[in-house]
Amino acid sequence: MSTSSFIQLSEKITNCRQCPRLVEWRENVAIEKVKRFQDEEYWGKPVPAFGDINGRLLIVGLAPAAHGANRTGRMFTGDRSGEWLYRALHKFGFANQAESVGRDDGLTLSDCLITAILRCAPPQNKPTTEEKENCFDFFQTEFDQMKNISAIVALGKIAFDGTLKMMKKIGHLEMDTKPIFKHAESYRLNRNITLIASYHPSQQNTFTGKLTQEMFDTVFQVARTVMETRAA
Repeated sequence: MSTSSFIQLSEKITNCRQCPRLVEWRENVAIEKVKRFQDEEYWGKPVPAFGDINGRLLIVGLAPAAHGANRTGRMFTGDRSGEWLYRALHKFGFANQAESVGRDDGLTLSDCLITAILRCAPPQNKPTTEEKENCFDFFQTEFDQMKNISAIVALGKIAFDGTLKMMKKIGHLEMDTKPIFKHAESYRLNRNITLIASYHPSQQNTFTGKLTQEMFDTVFQVARTVMETRAA
């Protein structure tokens, strides 16, 4: 897939104003800020996917964090969830560094693209059904552009269910039983793609021990194994 097509899609996402509630929320957050980021200029717009559109691994999250990606303008950048994700990606060879603090920090991804079901930070991290539907075409278009994809890691049940919905819509989900969300469980879908479920690395999960570093690493070890097995 050409880089120009991916850039054009990213620009379209960034300029989207389709959901009035989300537009108002993300822009108000960018103006009001929080005390620790008062001196920073917030992104305050929809956040496009980040990484390698020609990669074999797709990571799907829920939505930008209000003071994370909504502030920095890059997926999973500037919050605790991102610390967990990029640490794992670096460990398994998908990122050139383990930290992600801003768009100009030198971070690059290899063989991996990060996206989300929703592109704007939603109030209380709870998007409406209509808002998720409005973003659905962006998600599907990114998937369509990833011609080399062999594994998808879904971070959280909403991402997992959204991925299944998209795969079913385009005819890549033909299974006798619907996959069930369970951490580190993997499912072979059509087009030689494996979907891997993971708890989201949110503070709610990591602070309580529901998700440990070892558990999170297991997910990316599964993804790496899937990719290398298919390439063999």
